[in-house]
Amino acid sequence: MFAAPAALAEECRACGLDLRKLERGGRFVGVVTMLLALVLIVAALGIDEWLRPPLWASLLFWAPVTVGAVIAALRIYKTMWVYHEYEESQS
Repeated sequence: MFAAPAALAEECRACGLDLRKLERGGRFVGVVTMLLALVLIVAALGIDEWLRPPLWASLLFWAPVTVGAVIAALRIYKTMWVYHEYEESQS
């Protein structure tokens, strides 16, 4: 379903369904990303207050966590949106 970490493929390899036609929810991707950023910032501040790690350790931990969380959230959001649009087009 995905051609890149967070980009939909043109069509499904198994059935040939046009996925680009179903992806029309791009305007809400920013909202999803901002909400995730808020959660990650609160988590980072809480862990910093609780453990007081050095700056290099925080960067070493939070950089991959942030990238992974954003990619995972976008994949989940886009999958749900395509499923929703597919269900709407079938009824």
